Amino acid sequence: MTTKRISLFLLTLFFFQGFSQTLSLKEAVETGMTNYGTLKAKNKYAEASKESVKQARRDYLPNLNLAAQQDYGTVNGQNGPLYGFGGLGVASSGLPLPEQNWNAAFGALYLVNMNWDFFTFGRAKQRINLAKADAERSEKDLEQEKFQHKIKISAAYLNLLASQRLLISQEKNLERAVVFQKIAAARVKNGLLPGVDSTLASAEVSRAKIMLNQGKDQVKELNNKLVALMGTDIKDYVLDSTFVKKIPTSILRLETTTDTLNPILQYYRSRIDFSKQQVRLFKREYYPTFSLFGVYQTRASGFNSNYAVDQTSYTRNYFDGISPDRQNYLLGVGVTWNLTSIARSSKKVSAQKLISEALQEEYNVIDQQLKTQSDAADAKIRYAMDNYAEAPKQVQAAEQAYLQKTTLYKNGLTNLVDVTQTLYTLNRAEIDRDIIYTNVWQSLLMKAAATGDFELFINEF
Repeated sequence: MTTKRISLFLLTLFFFQGFSQTLSLKEAVETGMTNYGTLKAKNKYAEASKESVKQARRDYLPNLNLAAQQDYGTVNGQNGPLYGFGGLGVASSGLPLPEQNWNAAFGALYLVNMNWDFFTFGRAKQRINLAKADAERSEKDLEQEKFQHKIKISAAYLNLLASQRLLISQEKNLERAVVFQKIAAARVKNGLLPGVDSTLASAEVSRAKIMLNQGKDQVKELNNKLVALMGTDIKDYVLDSTFVKKIPTSILRLETTTDTLNPILQYYRSRIDFSKQQVRLFKREYYPTFSLFGVYQTRASGFNSNYAVDQTSYTRNYFDGISPDRQNYLLGVGVTWNLTSIARSSKKVSAQKLISEALQEEYNVIDQQLKTQSDAADAKIRYAMDNYAEAPKQVQAAEQAYLQKTTLYKNGLTNLVDVTQTLYTLNRAEIDRDIIYTNVWQSLLMKAAATGDFELFINEF
């Protein structure tokens, strides 16, 4: 029996040595926060939103355009109306001569143009506010994603830890079944028990092996879920279980936190704020725009000033044609007001208000869900603590019953059914204990998720 125990211990040791390293919960969380792709993406979105705020501020700067053109062509003119539809009109200008001619020379135009919407009834400022609200929304989205990912990693860690502890219990169960099988086989061989006892004992060993394999399958599945959340290459971990058998120090002195501390609610609130900023911007579209503008231009032409009376007074020399000799400037103030934009913008405002109301309803739903989850977590903590106190008693009683029945069986004072029943009871008690110990920590994690205070949980490690 001692040899068998040593053999099973080495089997267990070999199994866990197959895991590449021991992983603490803090290490798992830190690794996931660094490597997970979704967090990286949302971090980029948040950075892009901050750049958009800078771009919105620069939109208030005036437009300053430099232009230059050099042309070669004729300057025939004609009396009559003309509309440069779609910007396709030609800006050739000259005398309306009685007949067409093909005198051509070089010409040039150089200009500086500035225009500035210096007063827009707050539209420019509101665009900046909207960009800030969008940046805040992206930032809150990142924070709530980080918070939820910490919760997901912690939950996956606890689930994997529970499955690994259950696997150890199943290995112990297999060890007991094998020992019992040897006892039954020896007594059957000596004619002290019927042969069916040995057969039933072998069936119990097979059952224990099946349960052990199912446990290994579950460990592998939960391990890969944790690996996916951590964003690392696939590898098998054995987890740190030193904390499981103790009670979290903060579980008996939980403090109620406000909803403003919950990153999830902060994100939903930022969506409402962004929508309200959009409403304010749409309302600014009711008003006109006041603009400053100025132009300075210089022109050059190969046609001389007396070309009106002498159509031979021009030159085809390129440099004479592009050398500027006439300048003009223009300064002005203008106002534009598209009155029909009032009707259009009013519907944009009313539509956005409805969106804001819809976002508020979504916020209320999440707020209610978190309050319900917090209340459920309080109840889960109470029940977990009660079970935590009972679990060792159940295991101790089951161990005593199993020891008693096996001793009686060895002496021929009880039957196989009674022994098998106590074996089931002990295995179930050990499984219950492992689950209950983990449930204490899971209930605390649930409370941290509901209140938005992850430090309440992680500070225990």
